[in-house]
Amino acid sequence: MPKHGKSYNEVKAKVDRTVEVSPAAAVKLVKELKRAKFTESIEIHVRTGLNVRHADEQLRGTIALPHGLGKEVKIAVFARGDKAAEATAAGADVVGDEDLAKRVEEGFTDFDVAIATPDMMPVVGRLGRVLGPSGKMPNPKVGTVTMDVAKAVTEAKAGKVEYRTDRTAIVHLTIGKVDFPDSQLLENYAAVIDELMRAKPSAAKGKYIKSITMASTMGPGVKVDPTRIKDILEEATPTAA
Repeated sequence: MPKHGKSYNEVKAKVDRTVEVSPAAAVKLVKELKRAKFTESIEIHVRTGLNVRHADEQLRGTIALPHGLGKEVKIAVFARGDKAAEATAAGADVVGDEDLAKRVEEGFTDFDVAIATPDMMPVVGRLGRVLGPSGKMPNPKVGTVTMDVAKAVTEAKAGKVEYRTDRTAIVHLTIGKVDFPDSQLLENYAAVIDELMRAKPSAAKGKYIKSITMASTMGPGVKVDPTRIKDILEEATPTAA
């Protein structure tokens, strides 16, 4: 296990890992625990009770966060001709067909979201080894394989993010930056929880959301009460920063 430095251990000592706090309290505490000189992101890690070895218990979809992610989202689009021009006009950062696929095969992954037109999937499909592990493989189920590339690019730029369970049935998502007002972070958090509850697989058995941890990029995790899934925004005080 990697050893943490002195500053990390100092802020970790301020967290009682045996206590689950409300989402509002978690946001305040995570902000207090930030320690990096750059503007850290705030992430949540939701452990589900799903058995992801079963296809009908896997969780995957997209969500448009009310206040975005607070960062520039880099978009790569695999398209030809008019669709390539549409993607460029919509603000895609890199657009190409076989040439872009070759760059990715050679290790180019400097983008957050990959979008492809259906006719490009025979080419893009060969990139699974590179794009799959990082969750960047275009998928029609989440709207990243589409002929409406302009809409897909616009939504991704506005903060639409993909979520999925990993091999251990955990969903990892960023909900904003530490300099977001508390109310905006809570609205993004509430939107994520609402979406996860809406998308609960019908085959799910037992406890669905087992635990939730919130943390900044460089800070320790804070346990959030997983039963607080309603009236989340009412926890925020009018003076929340």
